[in-house]
Amino acid sequence: MKSIGFIGLGKMGSAMAGNLLKAGFTLQVYNRTPEKASALKAQGARLVRQPGDAAEPGGIVITMLANDRAVEDVVDGDRGFVERLGPEGIHLSMSTVSPRLARRLAEQHRRYGVEYIAAPVFGRPEAAAARKLWICLSGSPTAKQRVRLILDSIGQGTFDFGEEPAAAHVVKLAGNFLLASAIEALAEALVLGEKNGIDRSKLADMLSSTLFACPAYQTYGRAIAQQHFRPAGFTVELGLKDIDLVLQTGADSTTPLPLASLLHDRFLAAVAKGRGELDWSSVWLESAENARLSAEHPHED
Repeated sequence: MKSIGFIGLGKMGSAMAGNLLKAGFTLQVYNRTPEKASALKAQGARLVRQPGDAAEPGGIVITMLANDRAVEDVVDGDRGFVERLGPEGIHLSMSTVSPRLARRLAEQHRRYGVEYIAAPVFGRPEAAAARKLWICLSGSPTAKQRVRLILDSIGQGTFDFGEEPAAAHVVKLAGNFLLASAIEALAEALVLGEKNGIDRSKLADMLSSTLFACPAYQTYGRAIAQQHFRPAGFTVELGLKDIDLVLQTGADSTTPLPLASLLHDRFLAAVAKGRGELDWSSVWLESAENARLSAEHPHED
């Protein structure tokens, strides 16, 4: 396999790229802030100066970026990579982006003979480092087969949702909508308990080990109980971005999503109060303040 281009070296991207290097892949990496590539350079990755330099003709480029605009900025134009990839090239899009953008990019890529493969992931940075990501996949069967070894080196399991370019992104947004809903439900339930004299940690432990014994309630129940909002595994700001994409996708498909509208307002209020860089479990603070709950927040700052 030719060397792989990897664009986007945040917490998730750095962990994923590191696992690819450990698996024996040769990487050409690009990040807007080059300093973030220093650890990967020490492991053998080659740092390039612009997105297009990460691509080899007919090769594979992975993007792991924060939002639609960041992906668009590296794909096209004088510095972009798609034209350089050319026929038989693959863009493996692992970011959480809008289905609307995925469809537009897939159509644009076809003009250059490039396949767009959607492969967004579920998992926080610690899961990425441990190769425990869950991957959603959609796109051309032939191209999906070509990236199989890459995905196996990054995650613990891949779920295929067919050939439609946007399908995997819809699944990713549905999952993040459920996670945000779980966080909001946990926040309200734990505030209710605490206002009535119930120890927050005990309540979270009981609920997440019995009726709601699953990773989402366990991870975020523990974070809320311990007020552990820094360092953020996934920020409030990113949560707001994803809820906005959920609402956009609902509007595009005439799908009412009343709970998503409530979550939008909750996350927007948190950002307005300067909490955008906290972990998204910190929306507990919104419920606590509304209930006039007096509490210490040792990990908020």
